[in-house]
Amino acid sequence: QVQLVESGGGLVQAGGSLRLSCAASGNIFRVYAMGWYRQAPGKQRELVASITSDGNTNYADSVKGRFTISRDNAKNTVLLRMNSLKPEDTAVYYCNALVLSRELRSGNYWGQGTQVTVSS
Repeated sequence: QVQLVESGGGLVQAGGSLRLSCAASGNIFRVYAMGWYRQAPGKQRELVASITSDGNTNYADSVKGRFTISRDNAKNTVLLRMNSLKPEDTAVYYCNALVLSRELRSGNYWGQGTQVTVSS
């Protein structure tokens, strides 16, 4: 099994910054793409940002220029730096990873979620 443990998040005023981190551990041979999704009350979960093992990134239009995703392949960690936060960024943020196990089986895994609240 693979575990994704998130940290960071919390309450911040509009215009502020937060950093989310996520560490993958367990039965891991290789971690392919990693990313962050978010889900606001009454809305569907949406992609915020993703990054491949080669470092190629993809961002939702709503966060481009404000959020930065990065990863450490040696530590199987992914970071999301969030600047210029807006109230509409308020959501539960979930870490996601596509992992190849030592048995060479791929699986898609999720973290438990961390709350980000931006006050106006």
